[in-house]
Amino acid sequence: MRLGEDFFARDCLEVAPELVGKLIVRKLPDGGELRLRITETEAYRGEEDTACHAHRGRTPRTELLYGRSGVFYVYLCYGIHWLMNVITGEEGFPQGVLIRACEGFEGPGKLTKRLGVGGGFNRRSAVSDNELWFEDDGTQASVTTDRRVGIAYADEADREKLWRFKLAR
Repeated sequence: MRLGEDFFARDCLEVAPELVGKLIVRKLPDGGELRLRITETEAYRGEEDTACHAHRGRTPRTELLYGRSGVFYVYLCYGIHWLMNVITGEEGFPQGVLIRACEGFEGPGKLTKRLGVGGGFNRRSAVSDNELWFEDDGTQASVTTDRRVGIAYADEADREKLWRFKLAR
């Protein structure tokens, strides 16, 4: 079952762990579909979270984070890797969930490369897009928490938050 807007219109701290175990589906140019099980996510929550891109307020880059939930936020990291997030929560409160890994593809850059996701997916709807979306196939996942990674620029308190959610093995 495809995940709808109501799934994403909740706080990122609810959505991020619930995305673990779900599927991300990519419709391929040949008409086939690639389905990958999500094994790791991270939550980024509001201007008070110094790891969140919106921690300094609204800018042309971060405006999307303040918008409608269920929209992809895809950006280039270090000029090398595309990273894929989905916006969550209420409009006006910037937050989102980074899709860090799927089975067989550890790391958000490797994942977007495998899915063929780049900047052209930024601002597209995860709810109604016909090339990239999320599904729930009924799998029940056991989830563990850990500290987020790759956020050395954030305040220590934000680096210590257990806002990374991983499939328990």
